[in-house]
Amino acid sequence: MPKTVIIIGAGPAGLTAAYELVTKTDIQPIILEKSTDMGGISKTVVYKGNRMDIGGHRFFSKSDVVMQWWQHILPIQGAATKDEMQQDIYYQRKKTTVTLASNGPDPEQTDRVMLIRKRLSRIFYLRKFFDYPISLNTKTLANLGIVRIVKIGYSYLKIRLFPLKEVNTLEEFFISRFGTELYQTFFKDYTEKVWGVPCNAIAADWGAQRIKELSVSKAIIHAIKSIVHKPSSIEQKDVSTSLIEQFMYPKLGPGQMWETVAAIVQEKGGIIIKNANVTSIQTENSYVQSVTYTDALSGTTKTVHGDYFFSTMPVKELIAGFGNVVPADVKAVSDGLQYRDFITVGLLLNKLKIKNQTNIPTLNNLVPDNWIYIQERDVKIGRLQIFNNWSPYMVADNTKVWMGLEYFCNEGDALWQMPDADFIQFAIEELHKIEIIDRNDVIDSTIIRMPKTYPAYFGTYHQFNTIRQFTDTFSNLFLIGRNGMHKYNNQDHSMLTAITAVENIKNGITAKENIWAINTEEDYHETNDK
Repeated sequence: MPKTVIIIGAGPAGLTAAYELVTKTDIQPIILEKSTDMGGISKTVVYKGNRMDIGGHRFFSKSDVVMQWWQHILPIQGAATKDEMQQDIYYQRKKTTVTLASNGPDPEQTDRVMLIRKRLSRIFYLRKFFDYPISLNTKTLANLGIVRIVKIGYSYLKIRLFPLKEVNTLEEFFISRFGTELYQTFFKDYTEKVWGVPCNAIAADWGAQRIKELSVSKAIIHAIKSIVHKPSSIEQKDVSTSLIEQFMYPKLGPGQMWETVAAIVQEKGGIIIKNANVTSIQTENSYVQSVTYTDALSGTTKTVHGDYFFSTMPVKELIAGFGNVVPADVKAVSDGLQYRDFITVGLLLNKLKIKNQTNIPTLNNLVPDNWIYIQERDVKIGRLQIFNNWSPYMVADNTKVWMGLEYFCNEGDALWQMPDADFIQFAIEELHKIEIIDRNDVIDSTIIRMPKTYPAYFGTYHQFNTIRQFTDTFSNLFLIGRNGMHKYNNQDHSMLTAITAVENIKNGITAKENIWAINTEEDYHETNDK
């Protein structure tokens, strides 16, 4: 009888695992997806023809496996010129009107390609733009002023000469890399806005996970190299991830990738069950036998049996699903795991108040940033995406500006509970206040709430190994992906955990060390010395 793998979750990790199974084994995957979407937070949300990327997803990796995997699904078309953008958007509107607000684009109605996009992210601070990562150029010096520059230089030299003996917190991680003054100027407030707790309450692991390759020295070296050298290929293997100058991007947003993968999985015999909320896991000895889920539409409860089980669901929910077999210490750690939730407000505008003052040409002289980090202390908005700059196909009318205003919050707090209309108006007023937009230029708006977007590196995170030891005892259970492992992985690292888990099954390996090592061990870091 053919073997089956039950996969909980249809995000990048779950769909990658399913694809690997249907294309490289005779094992059938059955995906149980809680929502109707494919791609998790990597989905594309469509609102009146305008597409939203939840959180922003650059398709770039230091892994050749992942880069080739993506291009096999959606080959590279190339960069769009200014004229091509105008012509292609017009053609796209004439060709088809896609209204799949929750299910994403139909691969049969769209071009299955990736665009090569220019990367630009900047910091908005003191009502001015700063390069990200910070560059020591004349504009930065002028924006900061001589007093701040001297303080930054002094504190950086001080930490180089007298390094910290221990680096346990995120605050210590930042200071050890950048010095106290640079940390307090560009990292402290924004990071605490993202996580809602002081940096000295967050484990240093977050820095090691997200910005391990970033440092002042590397930024300086990159700036010097970029004067005489431009990237000749999309791989950019000699460039740290935070410094890349271009990346791949699906023409219709990240969801196009995962809708396409889901279609291939189903064509090759895989099964995807939507609206399936997994509620319990049944085990016998050290073996998972089945999982039970509730159909969100009918309310009926069903149980599916399998030979192997992949979980990408939040660890907190997975442990709760085990019921009484969970030891008290494991349950205590699980109950203490925390998450950061996410709200995106989509705004359609006639124009922005801020102007493009760079030498980068854009349609309608729009600022060229993919996203802007809002460092200002007098507003709660954390980051701003300009979807026009991710792909010209993200906006239905290229004479308009389509943006995503990103807020970090906790499910149940004042921001999360604010009525939609009030929150949208609140967001509009914040951007008006810091003079990025004029409130009178807003044409339309929408709002998206995403719970458990970011697994937190505080709470009982420091005891997470207790949970790992428990789940690793089940020989046929594999935790993969960001929420599945409670690791703030990028999309590519989540995919690698899935690929590795499938390889383990193919090779009869029940140990999980090589999965947990991804984005921790040298081979998976995002730098050449990783």
